[in-house]
Amino acid sequence: MFNITVNGQSYYTNAEPDTPLLWVLREELGLNGTKFGCGRGICGACSIHINGEAIRSCQIRVEDAVGKTITTIEGLGEKKLHPVQEAWLDIQVPQCGYCQSGQIMMAASLIANNPDPSDQQIIATMSDNLCRCMTYSRVVKAVKKAAEISKKDNA
Repeated sequence: MFNITVNGQSYYTNAEPDTPLLWVLREELGLNGTKFGCGRGICGACSIHINGEAIRSCQIRVEDAVGKTITTIEGLGEKKLHPVQEAWLDIQVPQCGYCQSGQIMMAASLIANNPDPSDQQIIATMSDNLCRCMTYSRVVKAVKKAAEISKKDNA
């Protein structure tokens, strides 16, 4: 049995040690905002934060998540919208929306580590998250806006 901390709450799971964390989040905890995309860590739809860093949840085993702080899209703006979520809504980034939770988690990690990213830094980071609707230009605009909102919130 493993104890993991997700969105500030402690959970026990009987999952096999090598079970991808993605499946524990979705199937056992009912946190369906984290999406299954490719299952190979390529598309980014399953991105979450582990200790503040964006990680592909399909690529981390549940046993490796023990003792770490896990944040899913459900926990990102739990009390109020995160600046990235606010910018995403304002810019109207999503089309189909399937990749958006992973995109948002990646963008939030970027801004946490680099509060004033350049266009090149945004593109380099965000290009690892695939979007079949090709909303990449809106993603860049939204990340820039989220950085501005974050600066104002922290001022």
